[in-house]
Amino acid sequence: VKRPQVTQSVSEAAAQGDRSENAEYTYGKKMLREIDSRVRFLTKRLEKLKVVSEPPSDHGKVYFGAWVRLEDEDGEEARYRIVGPDELDLKQGLISIDSPLARALVGKPLDAEVQVQTPTGTRCWYVVAIDYL
Repeated sequence: VKRPQVTQSVSEAAAQGDRSENAEYTYGKKMLREIDSRVRFLTKRLEKLKVVSEPPSDHGKVYFGAWVRLEDEDGEEARYRIVGPDELDLKQGLISIDSPLARALVGKPLDAEVQVQTPTGTRCWYVVAIDYL
């Protein structure tokens, strides 16, 4: 959406004459490079994406897409969903499949103990619920 607008402004700036001292032209070209770079990045990501439309056959274990409720040693609970790296949002409880916690959880059954090395030391959680809805 933005690229045609930026292209138009660059064309208008180029028509004004000397491009070497034209700030609008220089800024527009920079914006076009950034947009094109982002488009290339997203195109490569789209080629590698795999859509997971069906839940796993074994709902008793943690796999991609699962909502997992964990309890730590102090009895505090947290709920996370394992998602792709582009979808992570800690405020919504979405953790990347590439995160240490998610990697430790994948394949674990209900009531499993999971230990993860964190910057503050080893933490222990217990899987108290697994849901795929």
